[in-house]
Amino acid sequence: MELKIQLTLPFLLVQVLLQVFAVNLDCTPGFQKKNYQVLQSSDFKKDQFILKVLFDDCNGNEGLEFSISNPDFRVEADGSVFAVKEMAARVPGFLIQATSAHAQDLAEVRIVGEEGNRSSVLKESLKTGNISTLHRRKRALIAPPISFPENQRGPFPKVIGRVITDRQDGIKFQLHGKGVEEEPKGVFNINDQSGEIIVTRSLDREKMDLYILQVEITDSTGKLLEGPATLYITIIDQNDNKPLFREGPYVGHVLEASPTGTTVMRMTALDADDTNTDNAVLRYSIIKQTPETPSPNMFYIDPEKGDIVTVVPPSILDRETLEVLKYELIVQAKDMAGSDVGLTGTATATIIIDDKNDHPPVFTKSMFQATVNEGFTGIILNLTVEDNDDPATGAWRAVYTIINGNPDMNFKIETNPKNNDGMLFVDKSLDYERSAFHTLLIKVENEDPIMPEISYGSSSTTTVQVTVLDANEPPVFNPDPTIVVKPENIAIGSVIVTLNATDQDILQKQTIKFAQFQDPAGWLTINPANGTVTTKAALDRESPHVHNSQYTSLFLAIDNGVPVATGTGTLIITLLDVNDNPPSVFPTIAKFCEDTKDVNVAILGATDKDLHPNADPFKFQLGKQPGIEKTWKITQVNSTHAQLRLLQTLKRANYILPIVVTDGGDPPLTNSTDVLVQVCSCKKNKMDCSSANSLHISITLLLISIITLFCL
Repeated sequence: MELKIQLTLPFLLVQVLLQVFAVNLDCTPGFQKKNYQVLQSSDFKKDQFILKVLFDDCNGNEGLEFSISNPDFRVEADGSVFAVKEMAARVPGFLIQATSAHAQDLAEVRIVGEEGNRSSVLKESLKTGNISTLHRRKRALIAPPISFPENQRGPFPKVIGRVITDRQDGIKFQLHGKGVEEEPKGVFNINDQSGEIIVTRSLDREKMDLYILQVEITDSTGKLLEGPATLYITIIDQNDNKPLFREGPYVGHVLEASPTGTTVMRMTALDADDTNTDNAVLRYSIIKQTPETPSPNMFYIDPEKGDIVTVVPPSILDRETLEVLKYELIVQAKDMAGSDVGLTGTATATIIIDDKNDHPPVFTKSMFQATVNEGFTGIILNLTVEDNDDPATGAWRAVYTIINGNPDMNFKIETNPKNNDGMLFVDKSLDYERSAFHTLLIKVENEDPIMPEISYGSSSTTTVQVTVLDANEPPVFNPDPTIVVKPENIAIGSVIVTLNATDQDILQKQTIKFAQFQDPAGWLTINPANGTVTTKAALDRESPHVHNSQYTSLFLAIDNGVPVATGTGTLIITLLDVNDNPPSVFPTIAKFCEDTKDVNVAILGATDKDLHPNADPFKFQLGKQPGIEKTWKITQVNSTHAQLRLLQTLKRANYILPIVVTDGGDPPLTNSTDVLVQVCSCKKNKMDCSSANSLHISITLLLISIITLFCL
């Protein structure tokens, strides 16, 4: 029987080895297909299945993970690719990277739009997982992915790969992208005859772990024959970075009498090497504890997570018996999963034994009293407590709560961090007329919960009696602000509004007088007895004291209390526009060429301080001047501008031309503006107005002016 077993076991072992050997002979690690092409004639739908990629590392795909270069798609653990959201079909494609414990590879997926039945056939084949129906055209240029280790020693340059083409002689290879002519420049180049990819210096994966380059084939004249094809150069990680603790200082706290296994803190180191390799797999250990009493091994660190926990009984973690309350641990992190060849980094962890809350705070009095004036806000009382726990800890720090007597939230209470007193504030001023007395019930407890084994209560309460003293309060305007609407041409002496103010001291019989406080333009006056506001000057909406058609003034309401109290109210007058400003023309200087074949047109505009419809549309006309219509013509361009045209050749000189403009108000206002017209010499697209110095006025116009002057 024993002999049979001995013969059978070697036989079975040989069978298994043969099977494994046979499988390995037929298996090539990586993607079983490097390039995929997806035909998509319509927009992508959310969660739409795209295709399924196949990866095999010939070792069971242990720890297989996929990553995808386009965030609009996701790849599942079985290699199935789905659209993340709705989007247009115009997607150039993406890369899928597969990484397992034994292999790493890249596959390229291209999205191609196509109309008709082929798209339907493709979609159907994708739904059934029949990827073999995807057609892949023969390519004349292939750029196989290249993997190259970092930190390689010279000599350089080194050949690290080669692109493949079926084209014959007379071609040249070209390489482009980051690492070639873009920063970092000169890392790679290509033999333009053989297609060999060359690296020129040692590389650092932590600076750049993947180079995506473009390869092209041109003829001897530089004409593009094929490409570009994408070349991926992956930099293989080497263990050249030691673990680093970057989040220090590391300080942890643990309560006294904590049970064995209590987590104190977590120490985490970072390793810049590739996280998919053992180069960045860390293991933690404690290599020194200071002090070593009462036990040299009071703490333990989880080698994988970095959690520091207590390993001594609760009775040893007693603040009252420990010689020191602070321990320092030297923690080591080693990469390569903690193997002897791993690189190490260290950091110091400080662990403090904190006091447990075994003494509740107690008020020193069962009742406190305070007096406050109505209208006051601020601290009115300090409540004192006693607590025998360790000062400046959560077991000693007090937390106060008003549990009754504060329905309107007039009061608040805060803890004084220096002495643990409760500072009672009046947060919203108190009203004597509403209530002259307030009784508050206040509770105090610690920040930390009291230990459950403590037999007496975890908190203490006290009563606070607050007496409110009457004070003279200022009158209040109602409403405030007071807003009225008036036309700007209201007559002087007109009533604007009667302001209303009331005294809050309803238990006192007081009288109120009104006074003016701020009247920027000096337009208003107020009756001191009844608060009636009237105009003492004309209101002007266009005044610089008016903003957005609103004029703001302030008034006072003064009572006769002791001492006198004064309230302030705001009056806002919204002024309605009237047509009280004539329009004017701009610019007041226009230049023309003496020859009407050249520049003989000028654009004039009009402006008006009033608002629409008392401003535009404007009407432009030529002023009264003999023969003016034969020389000039004005034409409306739009509601605010007109075109002035010179009809015949004039001598070089300056002319005064009256332009009449009328606004659109009811009734409209008209204004005449004298425009200085300069007739200049124009040659070779240059205007020379230096000779147009003399002012030219027609004799007829001069006679009319003299007659008009004598008539006056």
